[in-house]
Amino acid sequence: MFTVPCGTSRRARNHKVGQYVSPCGVVRKEKFMHCQEMLLKERANIIDRMLNELYPSPPIPLDHSDPYTLLVAVLLSAQCTDARVNKITPALFALANNPLTMSSKTVDEINDLVRPCGLAPRKAQAIHGLSSILIEKHKGKVPSSFEELEELPGVGHKTASVVMIQAFGHPAFPVDTHIHRLAQRWKLTSGKSVNQTEKDLKRVFPKERWNKLHLQIIYYGREHCSARSCHGMECMICRSCFPDRKNKVTTKKA
Repeated sequence: MFTVPCGTSRRARNHKVGQYVSPCGVVRKEKFMHCQEMLLKERANIIDRMLNELYPSPPIPLDHSDPYTLLVAVLLSAQCTDARVNKITPALFALANNPLTMSSKTVDEINDLVRPCGLAPRKAQAIHGLSSILIEKHKGKVPSSFEELEELPGVGHKTASVVMIQAFGHPAFPVDTHIHRLAQRWKLTSGKSVNQTEKDLKRVFPKERWNKLHLQIIYYGREHCSARSCHGMECMICRSCFPDRKNKVTTKKA
């Protein structure tokens, strides 16, 4: 709580943006923070409702047949489009679609097929390495915990989160470049980091919505609020949440 001298004019007492001044001249910061939280919740509800109307049943964008092929596809999607991954994986999974067969192939054989996905040969090395570990430590099965997944080569928190959601139905909120961008344009996060964005989104949306919502935001970002358009001013959600916005929003990259 902050106090303002009683002789200060009303205009002066209110000059600090974001402070609620009571009739007796007491600035109640906590009331302002409560109002801001209400505005955030209202905005989140609008976003949630509009995304549900647009994408009631968003499909999983990466083609796969089981947890293992999903894990490999998600790993390949790092710094690569889902569309390109879906073009690569049929040939890869024809070569090997399980850990035992994949671990019997050479890194060069794997790399010849996955090179178009970028980051060669690291992705091929990771696929070969994690396949061997799954055989040695997990009886050929993809583990269903964040800790065990993130111990695998090439598997970071985002990859593990996608697998936990789509293979095991565990609540998670993986943040990709689209989600990081839109969360900033919608003022749901400061965008300081991907980790911070994930924490902020988890805080504002109910847990039972995370798994579907992260896909809905991805599709919306691709189709309506891309990196090269809208800039927080043109798409239906940006206009609905910020009708008076005058300037383009500059976002931090993931």
